[in-house]
This record gives sequence, C-alpha cells and structure tokens, in this order.
Amino acid sequence: MGIQIGIPSGPRAWSTGVLAALFVLCWSSGFVGAKLGAAEAPVTTILMWRFVPLAVVLLLATVLTRLRGGSPLPSGRDTARHVLIGLLSQSGYLLTVYWAIALGVSTGTTALIDGVQPLVAAAFVGPLLGVAVAGRQWAGLVLGLVGAVLVTWADAALPAAQAPRWAYLIPFAGMLSLIASTILERRADVLTPPLQALAIHCTTSAIVFTVLAVATGTATPPSSPLFWTAMVWLILLATFGGYGLYWLLVRRIGVTPVNGLMFFIAPVTSVWGAVMFGEPLTLVTAAGLVLALVAALIAGSAPRLASDRNAPEAPPDAPKPCPRRRPAVRRRGPG
Repeated sequence: MGIQIGIPSGPRAWSTGVLAALFVLCWSSGFVGAKLGAAEAPVTTILMWRFVPLAVVLLLATVLTRLRGGSPLPSGRDTARHVLIGLLSQSGYLLTVYWAIALGVSTGTTALIDGVQPLVAAAFVGPLLGVAVAGRQWAGLVLGLVGAVLVTWADAALPAAQAPRWAYLIPFAGMLSLIASTILERRADVLTPPLQALAIHCTTSAIVFTVLAVATGTATPPSSPLFWTAMVWLILLATFGGYGLYWLLVRRIGVTPVNGLMFFIAPVTSVWGAVMFGEPLTLVTAAGLVLALVAALIAGSAPRLASDRNAPEAPPDAPKPCPRRRPAVRRRGPG
C-alpha cells in the first residue's frame, strides 16, 4: 500500500476532505502558536503552561473513564515505559521545536525538518526492526533531505535571518528524539489505551517543563493577553483540534492516508508564517518544499513489520492480538 496523498473516494469524501483540510490547518497551528508564545515568554514558560492544564484535564478524564468501568490502569512497568516514550517523543521533541523557533528559525523550516522524519525513520530505523527498505524509499529519503537542506540553507542565508547558524541543527535533534521513541515503542509489548498513553505523556511533559521553569526562574507567566491567546491557541487548536481530527480521520480513512496528509503541513506552515509574521517565502524555499512533497510520493509505502503485513489497518493506539503494535501516539508536530 503506498502513501496516499489525498482523500480516498467514497460517499463521505466531501465531508472527509473538509475535515482533512481542518486537520492540516490545526496541526500547522502548533508551529504558529509556538511563534506567538515565543514573542512573549521563554520556551519553558510556554511549555509549562501549555501542559499543566492538559495534564489535569487528561488525568481527570482517565480517572472518570476508569470509574465508569473503562480499561484498567496500566502496570508500573508499562507506565514507566510510556514515561520514557513521552520524554523522547513529546518533551524532548517539543523543547527542540520551540527552542529553534524562539531563536529565530522560521516556522516553515522547522515544520519541514519535522516532516521528513517518517522518511528518515523508514530508511534507518527499518533495518533495526527487521524491515526491508526498498530502493525507492532510499531515493525518497535522499530527495526529502535535499529539500530540507535547501530550505534550511535558504532560510539561514537570508540577510534578515535572526537565528544563529547552529540553531538550524536543533530541529534535527528533535527529529532524532522522535526516531528514538519509535524504536522504543515498536520494540515494546505495551498495550495501553490511547487516552491513558496520552495522559502519561502529557503528565510527564507537565512535570518536566514545570521543573525546568522553576529551576530557571521562568515559571511565572506574563500578564500579556497575547501570551494567554497563544496558550489557548495551542491547547484548543494544536492539541484538541489537531489530535482530535487526527483520530477522527484515522477512524474514517485509516492511518496511511492520514500520514500522507502530514506532508502538506510544511507548505501550509510556510504560507501561514509568511502571512502572520512576515517570514520570507522565496522561490528556493518553495522549491525545497516541492522536493519534500515529491519525496513522499516517491518513497511510497512505509515499510511494515512482517507480523503486521496481514493485519487490518487500525489506529496506532488500537490494541492488537499480536505482541507488537504501531506507536500509541505519533508525534510529528508540536501537538
């Protein structure tokens, strides 16, 4: 099965197309919200006040679900593993994304580097998981990296560039953190419901960023209305909007088409950043974004484990009878 860039035809194609467009906008809003917040407060302040309310809401929802006869709480071992996965896929990843944007790296460049993560994971993580990597996937990886390097170079070379050159390496560190979490989760025999997994991840991030904010003296939020606008933006649009639509679309059209939609996020974010923040959108940047999208088309299907080949497509969190499963929460953007 190849990566489907678009919406499969069917009786609900029109409504699904609208939801898909909203999903791309909401997911892209995470990068834009990070830029809004960075203008008003340090990164640790933004992340602390984003995740503390989220953790409270998700923990309450988990407890209420359990009291109503829902899934039992995960064991200590499973919880510890999800804490580590959350540290890599959420805390470490988002810290690098927000840090890079706060230093002046454009939202489009950050989103593009994030967007090529599936191609890098397919090529380099595949062999570690016993998955064969096809020649076209290597070709897609090379083309996607060329696009990312081209956009990064164009961004850094602009006379108006605010970020130091080394800041453009930070999003790549976040991408490596995502890949590490992919290896850990795919090797794990952990069957945790999605609400519980997300609650553990967000609670872990809330604790990490609260400790960092207190240690650096940045826990007190500013009184600026723009800061709280950014927090509402991130919580409602990026988290509940982006992730809510992600799971709704997964149920409607499956994981593969939704993952294909991810490759539209960088171009949308670039346009959004140009309109809202005046970030430059040059012909070189546009060429790099096109290369990244073409790379996704060339790469085709992401490799799958042999044990998954005959399994029906299901949401990444869905419990399966086989010992291995797809990642519980896919972090491809500042969700």
